[in-house]
Amino acid sequence: MKTKYTVALSMLAGIAVGAVAIQGLHAQTKPPVYLVTEIDVTNPEAYGKEFAPKAQASIKAAGGRQIAIGGAGGAGAKEVKTISGAAAPRRAVIQQWDSMDALMAWYNGAEYQAALKIGEKYATFRRYAVEGNQ
Repeated sequence: MKTKYTVALSMLAGIAVGAVAIQGLHAQTKPPVYLVTEIDVTNPEAYGKEFAPKAQASIKAAGGRQIAIGGAGGAGAKEVKTISGAAAPRRAVIQQWDSMDALMAWYNGAEYQAALKIGEKYATFRRYAVEGNQ
């Protein structure tokens, strides 16, 4: 009978330790960071051929994920629809990053900066980052 109590208490202790460990892991996870970019494309054909594929490849290589791509410029873009307020930009992109550090490392990196020099020939960009909810 004493052995049964020992086993039961050991199991409960194991469950409690596991629950505390899981709680600690959840507390350590950071919410993702979203980069929203509004783009006024002046030459959609050149933008879609010369810039978009390079930019998207650099995002993927740096660990970012494209959540949504819309508007002029090809490369898988869907329609951008104005719901209210000022007219929607010609192109809009939403990316997800693991952290602000990862986002900034990609943005300031040589690969993206080289692509951006091409992109700025055909568009102007407005960007802002927002930390997601946990």
